[in-house]
Amino acid sequence: MTAPVFVVDDDRLQGARPGSLVRLDGAEGRHAVAVRRLTVGEPVVLTDGRGLGAYGAVAALHGKDALDAEVAEVREEPEARPRITVVQALPKGDRGELAVETMTEVGVDAVVPWAASRCITQWKGERGQKALAKWRSAAREAGKQARRLRFPEVHDLMTTRQVAELLGASALGAVLHEEGADPLAAAPLPESGSIVLVVGPEGGVSPDELAAFAGAGARPYRLGRSVLRTSTAGVAAGALLLGRTGRWG
Repeated sequence: MTAPVFVVDDDRLQGARPGSLVRLDGAEGRHAVAVRRLTVGEPVVLTDGRGLGAYGAVAALHGKDALDAEVAEVREEPEARPRITVVQALPKGDRGELAVETMTEVGVDAVVPWAASRCITQWKGERGQKALAKWRSAAREAGKQARRLRFPEVHDLMTTRQVAELLGASALGAVLHEEGADPLAAAPLPESGSIVLVVGPEGGVSPDELAAFAGAGARPYRLGRSVLRTSTAGVAAGALLLGRTGRWG
């Protein structure tokens, strides 16, 4: 049986060692006890989502919303290098959540929602906060499903100027564009630092945005002959980069 993964949001995993007990409560504890119906002796994995994981088994149940796990092993997942960040223009409907979910499963390290000029969807006020919360929830749940110990960071919504600044600070800045002269599969990759990949909206990246990104040192690249949806382009490009950097080796 594959041990289910649950998130411990505070620092209680710090200092955990074989033989120690860690309490899982709150929403995650309730899901483990009342929904998954875990029993004493069943395997379980607890993680803080920041690279630390405790592997063990259920030692005791407390009502319907908490359990104690006895730790058998503690693992730490270091930050990967080079770090891969995908700047995702806001797609229509729930495709943004789908993009975040699949990029998390693939192994992307960070996702940046971007308010591109040609985005049909707009994040404003309370609606924007709710949408951002959904993206972060999608990353958290997909991280658990993928059994990651280090979940991707989902940043606040960025403007084009802020994305340009992010590209300028990266070791490699790449903009997916169907008219890119060079294939992403042949781009020279850094061994460390960060790779920032920009995925445009359904209407494409505007000339002004391309110019701003070029001024920050980013180049346009193409993935292949076919044009992918904005919600799948980041997944395909992320997978390509993860393979080329050896992180899938």
